[in-house]
Amino acid sequence: MRTPSFDEFQTQALRQGFDEVLTREWAPDAVVAQHTHPFAVQALMVRGQLWLTVNGATQHLRAGDRFSLEPEVPHAERYGSEGATFWVARRSAS
Repeated sequence: MRTPSFDEFQTQALRQGFDEVLTREWAPDAVVAQHTHPFAVQALMVRGQLWLTVNGATQHLRAGDRFSLEPEVPHAERYGSEGATFWVARRSAS
């Protein structure tokens, strides 16, 4: 499957009702302890690696992989030795 451009990702996300779309950059070996967000997330990894832990299960994500989270879902993040970049669409909880 072809990876969309940022503009294509953004257009699709906005059509699906997401409020904003951003690029997130993470430093090499960054670790983000368990936390939540007050918004839903749909994301596409475009560079690097991410280990995303939700409910005790860890996903290893690489460029081209997608992930999503509902609002207020506890999760933790760990990034690879090259850091990471992903595009993220956010939808505010109503």
